[in-house]
Amino acid sequence: MPFTTVARAGAVLRPLGRTLTYTRWLHLLLASVVGVVTGFVQPDIFRHLGTQWLWMAVLPVPLLLSAAAVPGMRAVEGVQARLLVLPHPHARYGAGARPSPVTTAPSANWADRLRTAAWLLFRLETGVLVSALTVHLPLLALALGRNTTAHTGPAPTAFGPLGAPHWWYVLLAPWPLVVLMAVVVGAGAGTAAVARRLLGPSAADRLAALEERTARLLEHNRLAQELHDSIGHALTVMVVQAGAAQAGGGPEFRDRALATIEDTGREALTDLERALRLLREGVPPAGGPGLGEVGRLLASAESAGATVRAEVTGPVGELPDAVSREGYRMVQESLTNVLRHAGPVPVSVRVAADRTGVELEVRNALPDRPGRGPGGGRGLRGMRERAALLDGTFEAGPRDGHWRVAARLPARPLG
Repeated sequence: MPFTTVARAGAVLRPLGRTLTYTRWLHLLLASVVGVVTGFVQPDIFRHLGTQWLWMAVLPVPLLLSAAAVPGMRAVEGVQARLLVLPHPHARYGAGARPSPVTTAPSANWADRLRTAAWLLFRLETGVLVSALTVHLPLLALALGRNTTAHTGPAPTAFGPLGAPHWWYVLLAPWPLVVLMAVVVGAGAGTAAVARRLLGPSAADRLAALEERTARLLEHNRLAQELHDSIGHALTVMVVQAGAAQAGGGPEFRDRALATIEDTGREALTDLERALRLLREGVPPAGGPGLGEVGRLLASAESAGATVRAEVTGPVGELPDAVSREGYRMVQESLTNVLRHAGPVPVSVRVAADRTGVELEVRNALPDRPGRGPGGGRGLRGMRERAALLDGTFEAGPRDGHWRVAARLPARPLG
């Protein structure tokens, strides 16, 4: 047998080995259940062989149209389609981790309801047809297999009497089953295509998904910035302290440096636990350092060898939590940049709060060696993003022989 013939035969038979073929078949068979249930309202329809399936395809139509008006019906059908019709991981069929092309969101408008109604009608009519063939084609195959000798009388079927027995009926017996499987495979593929069209996400669904994905990315970006600022600051202070203790200074200096490293490490662990809790639970934990605790940042910078001149004025403790928290991180990142790029140089920090917001300014002498200024990195970009998030302003750059970072964070969004 030529290889191409074997390959074609394998391609034809391959759907019969897929679990998805039989889950789609089950999905279509379940669609006819509503026809059976509504048929009990008129029991006489089951007495007329040949027309009972027609009644099962007609009687449920008003019920399905009414059900399509319920927003949750779209979600129910979407879940069924994901599990039984489309190549989704839940279907145990090798489709990888691709996102499902159907939605499980309730109907948001009448356009969604109309698409749901069209889907329900398609599923009903296709399901009744497949159910009828599932019942009668195997019976026809059985009748053909039995009606091969004169010892058996003509066998009636839903397709009409077979007539006089013939031995060659046994050759026709498998063909109803072949037709049935072809119908099952074709109807399943057609149902999947229609599901993508009628149960796929609408424009509103795609916009909502995009907004959700954007919010998730922004949250991840905020978390990365938190880790960058808090852990980066702690590691910078610890490295500077460890280097100073190793370079010299007496036992008292080394003890003070070790104590600073310990305190800084504890604070870093607290920040890390807060970030990990956000990852585990998905909900930002309450609390977090604010500008009311800016003193510990100044003490940390001083312990690292910097000379800090601070000016904190106004009701810092009355600022909104978001403004206070973001302002704290901006001062923290500014001091980290000073220690990392300029070393233990004199630093001036100004925090001025009032009812309208808070002004932040961190200034330090530029390093002697060119190119070591604290510019252009991820820290400055992160501070700029924090200010923009609160509708504030931010600027950084050299001025009058100093590196200056300045920000204004309004207590309320600007007009």
